[in-house]
Amino acid sequence: MQLSDLGLLVGGAVGIAVVSLTDTISTASSFAARAGQQVDGNREMIGIGAANLAAGFFQGFPVSTSGSRTAVAEQAGARSQVTGLVGAVTITLMLLLVPGALRNLPQPTLAAVVITASLSLADIGGTVRLWRQRPTEFALSITAFAGVALLGVLPGIAIAVALSIGNVFRHAWWPYQTVLGRVAGLPGYHDVRSYPDAELVPGCVLFRFDGPLFFANTRTFREQLRRLARANPAPRWIIVAAEPITDVDTTAADMLEELDRALNAQGVHLVFAEMKDPVRRKLERYELTRTIDPAHFYPTIEAAVAAYQAESSADWPTAPDQPAR
Repeated sequence: MQLSDLGLLVGGAVGIAVVSLTDTISTASSFAARAGQQVDGNREMIGIGAANLAAGFFQGFPVSTSGSRTAVAEQAGARSQVTGLVGAVTITLMLLLVPGALRNLPQPTLAAVVITASLSLADIGGTVRLWRQRPTEFALSITAFAGVALLGVLPGIAIAVALSIGNVFRHAWWPYQTVLGRVAGLPGYHDVRSYPDAELVPGCVLFRFDGPLFFANTRTFREQLRRLARANPAPRWIIVAAEPITDVDTTAADMLEELDRALNAQGVHLVFAEMKDPVRRKLERYELTRTIDPAHFYPTIEAAVAAYQAESSADWPTAPDQPAR
């Protein structure tokens, strides 16, 4: 082998590994779900890896699962891995004793057996449910199917993986965000989109951002808070309900520092409530508390609202025991 062949060899190895991974996990998960069992992905990968290492030492071919052969075995009544041993022994005996028994068996017959068994792997009901409940995921599944059918297994899997990663990033880039208010008869604070009659404290905005803050969504967060600060009348406090924020990277930290200074120049205070301790420690490590007042971190939204009311003498439009109109 020449050094120039290394790239092709690595590419082929990666392709085999990806196909083996996806085939093993999907097949195992599908058949385990039918039996009401759970699959340990780590153990599956250890088993596949050990089998491939052994095959490499003895010049064997790459080892993986087979959805079609598994479906054939299941429809034949198989219930355990002993099926594989029985099949191996049977094939060995046939090769030794009657090597020409299946010589004249038409290949379409074998194909029909595999196709018929493989049809049981198609989850038509699940696909219809995706179409009704999650149109985006339905489109991803159909695209992945078309990629495998038209371009081949490896390109199809690559398309499916790329689209799935893109969908995850799409949700991370534009997470759900809303303003919270108080609803008569319900404890806590709730989404004003779900409860249009929710009350707001005059001069205070409760804002919730349902996702981690990182480089890709800092602009979304910043622009939303700037829009809230430009309201008429302008709020004095913007309280970020930070419980859903699970992480803040360095780019987001720089954005928060700049945003806090810009809001302070407008007379608006940026306040955080219910921020997780690991995230708060990251902000301290970023030295962000030099800009954001350490007193503007509260353990609960109620504590933050109470602090604002004590400072501004503002109160709710209706008394706590009076129904909102």
